[in-house]
Amino acid sequence: MEEAAATTRRSLLLKQKLDNNDQWSSSDHGGMQLSESSSTTTSIVVLSTLAAVCGSFTFGSAVGYSSPSESGIEDDLGLTSAEYSIFGSILTIGAMLGAVFSGKIADFIGRKGAMGVSEIFCILGWLTIVFAKDARWLDLGRFLVGCGIGILSYVVPVYIAEITPKNVRGSFTSLSQLMIGCGKALTFLIGSLVNWRTLALIGIIPCLAHLLGLFFIPESPRWLAKCGRLEEFEVRLQFLRGENADISQEAADIIEYTENFRWISEDGVLHLFQGKYAYSIIVAVGLMAFQEFGGLNGFAFYTSSIFESAGFSSKIGTILAAVVQILMTTLGVLLIDKCGRRPLLMISATGACLGCVLTGFSFFLQDLQSGKELIPILVLIGVLVYLGSFELGMGGIPWIIMSEIFPINIKGLAGSLVTLVSWTGSWVVSYTFNYLFEWSSAGTFFIFAVICGVGILFIGKIVPETKGRTLEEIQASFTHIQQ
Repeated sequence: MEEAAATTRRSLLLKQKLDNNDQWSSSDHGGMQLSESSSTTTSIVVLSTLAAVCGSFTFGSAVGYSSPSESGIEDDLGLTSAEYSIFGSILTIGAMLGAVFSGKIADFIGRKGAMGVSEIFCILGWLTIVFAKDARWLDLGRFLVGCGIGILSYVVPVYIAEITPKNVRGSFTSLSQLMIGCGKALTFLIGSLVNWRTLALIGIIPCLAHLLGLFFIPESPRWLAKCGRLEEFEVRLQFLRGENADISQEAADIIEYTENFRWISEDGVLHLFQGKYAYSIIVAVGLMAFQEFGGLNGFAFYTSSIFESAGFSSKIGTILAAVVQILMTTLGVLLIDKCGRRPLLMISATGACLGCVLTGFSFFLQDLQSGKELIPILVLIGVLVYLGSFELGMGGIPWIIMSEIFPINIKGLAGSLVTLVSWTGSWVVSYTFNYLFEWSSAGTFFIFAVICGVGILFIGKIVPETKGRTLEEIQASFTHIQQ
């Protein structure tokens, strides 16, 4: 109780400091204007973001590793196609386990600590792959890497969202998705030049760069406030916003909001399913479900097979797909804080639906043995439209929204749940795609198109805009809807 009283007094002192500052005045809507510190982007924010997204590059490298390494591993270790399929898919099993504990780890040892733990898992996994002599050790290494990226997929966007000013939060958090794409593309390119053991060794480099960067970046001020470490919270917030920035309003808002939740119990997953959290859970889980079940891993993991089945060069198609994904992700980074989350999500989901329809229609023509000369071009257009549209919004924005909407007292549990949903969907689609494709190549993509279509309706009816608002404003609006 003494700690609570001390914290309350400190919050009041910050508010008094704010009231005495002539810089602040009532807005036209009767509220307080936000501090200039809320919109100042400093060099340390940029550097901290760049250090954090090294973890996203690790993520991309891990996902991209299995495709260029397949023939080399099968030849050197004598793996069958079935054994290699286990090796490729066990990454998602490890990521599901990492996702389960990601929120708790990030809440217990901090955002920086969680990123450090995840990279240790990844380094151990890559080293196990480098020295593997049989399928068992390969699978263990891949599983460890999966555990690491399961944690990274949650904590990297959360950390970036918690340190960046509201006016650039979307763009900076989107860099995570861009680096995932760069990691996949670069790993595929290097994998065509070196053997699989060397490629695994190279995969350690972004892990080490991330670990090194963690020594030079600050911990999330919002996590420090949640833990009651208020002196350190103010120091870190001032460091992020600049030596001369007035952080009074931002600090007071964060502390006041954090204190409203800090003493609420967060024991048990059932705590998430209270009425006041229902809206945020529905939005985050829904976006992740549509992201994965809309066919992402079908297109991403089996790009070569799709092109080959349609009679198009898999090498040319894969290169074009990688280029288009990076270009569209970059465009999304540039547009997200100008256009907003919802418009990009709507455009992205609509484009993904169109890409599925075009791809499905091309295989429908193939089944009818009609328009043979048109089929390869239609498949190329369909796959590029899907992947490009997906990267514009649906690839990264669900993770951004997940990092924005949950109050601090449930962020760990809710983040773990949402990340688990994502990786479970990833596993389901990657595991079932070949079976569906053999059943009906056209039907597979038409199923994905229907799911993307329902996703458009979900975004239009349920998902709110979060652009230009502080995390505290966003979270308050979500919880107040159900109160």
